[in-house]
Amino acid sequence: MRNLLEFLTKYNYWFVFLLLEIISFVLLFRFNSYQGSVWFSSANAVTGQIYAWNADVESFFSLIKVNEQLTMRNVRLENQVNKLSKSLADLTHDTTVVERNELALLNQYKLIPAKVISNSLDKVDNYITIDKGIEDGVKSEMGVACGNGVVGIVYMASEHYSLVIPILNLKSNISCSIKGRRYFGYLHWSGGRSDEAYLSDIPRHAFFKKGDEIETSGYSAVFPSGILVGKVTQIFNSSDGLTYRLRISLSTDFGNLRDVCVIKDASSSERIQLLKVAQDSLKVGKQN
Repeated sequence: MRNLLEFLTKYNYWFVFLLLEIISFVLLFRFNSYQGSVWFSSANAVTGQIYAWNADVESFFSLIKVNEQLTMRNVRLENQVNKLSKSLADLTHDTTVVERNELALLNQYKLIPAKVISNSLDKVDNYITIDKGIEDGVKSEMGVACGNGVVGIVYMASEHYSLVIPILNLKSNISCSIKGRRYFGYLHWSGGRSDEAYLSDIPRHAFFKKGDEIETSGYSAVFPSGILVGKVTQIFNSSDGLTYRLRISLSTDFGNLRDVCVIKDASSSERIQLLKVAQDSLKVGKQN
């Protein structure tokens, strides 16, 4: 203890100098807009890089589990593609039809691989940060998925990073359908558990059961149809008794989310522009 006091007494001028320097920098960046903006931009870049390094380390140690999940998913998808290709070939008696349809589908969509560098699960409005941005072709309103299913929608993008609104966000609203049933509703998260969400507005005459798979409906300009969302675990009546509300067990493990893909649809910009024109026309009509 005595040695510590002697050390502090000997170098007290240096400690006072460092304290005054810290106070001066805080006042400089807090009360001067230009210096504050420079500090904010630099801090964001440093924070983003730190998140990226941390994500790389976590990804390295979780590669085994991720590879197992991707392998199972790829086997399942390959089996589905083979069955669909065989059925289409049997119906058309022309194998070239299958090849042409597959090429047309692949040309319509482009997948931009990205890594999750920041993710939250315990908030009301959770967000995900990925390491791809405008320079990589990412824009707002693009869908994001992983090997197991839907993740969310891009909210905003900078040059090298993007912020994603996942399913686990009260603002999330994704059009989904019951696989093979053609009945659709809207997926919402009510807070709480990170592996459950709810599908609302399912009509009363719809026929389905527990265990049925839920997938994207393709009725929006964000996601193509057929991307897995989860499975039905519970069926409820809506508050007005006119529709069903389904509890969905999500296929995406948000607690172990590392690698995702941003879905770039070549026709989505045209559809979004058409919707905006239609909305503007309706507004003008109401005003007149």
